[in-house]
Amino acid sequence: MWLSIIIGILVLSVIIVIHELGHFLAAKANDVKVEEFALGFPPKIFSFKKGETVYSLNAIPFGGYTKMLGEEDPTEPRSFASKKPGTRLLILSAGPLMNILLAILLSMVMFVIPHDVVSEPVIIEEVSPGSPAALAGILPGDQVLGINDHDVKSTYDLQRMIQLNLGKEIEITLAQGDELIKTSLVPRWDPPEGEGAIGIELDAEAALAGRETNRIVENPLRAVPMGLSSLWETVILYKNGIVAIVTGAVPLDLMGPVGIVEVTGEVATSGGLSALFEFSGFISLIIGVMNILPLPALDGGRIAFVFIEWVRRGRKVSPRVESMVHFAGFILLIGLMLVVTYQDIVRIITQGGALP
Repeated sequence: MWLSIIIGILVLSVIIVIHELGHFLAAKANDVKVEEFALGFPPKIFSFKKGETVYSLNAIPFGGYTKMLGEEDPTEPRSFASKKPGTRLLILSAGPLMNILLAILLSMVMFVIPHDVVSEPVIIEEVSPGSPAALAGILPGDQVLGINDHDVKSTYDLQRMIQLNLGKEIEITLAQGDELIKTSLVPRWDPPEGEGAIGIELDAEAALAGRETNRIVENPLRAVPMGLSSLWETVILYKNGIVAIVTGAVPLDLMGPVGIVEVTGEVATSGGLSALFEFSGFISLIIGVMNILPLPALDGGRIAFVFIEWVRRGRKVSPRVESMVHFAGFILLIGLMLVVTYQDIVRIITQGGALP
């Protein structure tokens, strides 16, 4: 239990440090004075000063910040606000870019380290009447061999390929009796309750009986394209999840820092190092993408003000107005985080989880 919590906090802390390190290095490289580099939010546990920068470790581990001189005041020498728009854009985008680069690295590394690959027969037990599978001529007892140009070697492969192609026509290769057939269908965004996207139920007993687990290590050269492909598929899955929420196909289920720590720890203890790298890469990617969005108090919100300045040909928005917008966004963000954290804790206590 406590091991899961510790692993989750460590992973989230590393992701945050990498993010803030991007801002820190970009600021230093462009002669912007960094007053404080902090992991976590106050109250402060300890700090030390090296050169002109204070390095701090704070008690609340779900965040961090790089405090630069004169973030809204261009009159200060070596201040952030005194730099040209291009320089400020570079410094602001460096954090999210570091998170995306970390996600790419972890997605490659997870294939290089020893990891288990499961193979099992994917046999259809039931087909829902009127479903895409039924209309495509798929029958109980058929074995799924492939989707489009990809082999299906496990239930996970099938589920992942279907989720990647919601709303798109896919070609399924099946073993139907002694015949090898191909048929096409379109997985549904919003299937009826109790049915999946294509309307099938798999034979769990047959999968378990024929399951094989092999421990493999990929060649580093192969791991590069495999990691990039896996990360791109993760982006598509994330996009599809957002579309499903917006369209009402699935309910909105937010997860805060406590939930992320819980799930990260569970992934590490149950799935091993490779699974931990994969999930950590996903979290780093989401943090990077979220921070690019033009939301007040986040990097993307500040980037938006720089773009407004550029569109207005160098005329900045009033520092007071920008500060008020970011402060309001910060209050809303903290409020949302508190609500989601409360929901995470209640869910963990009522459903069981990493917390004792």
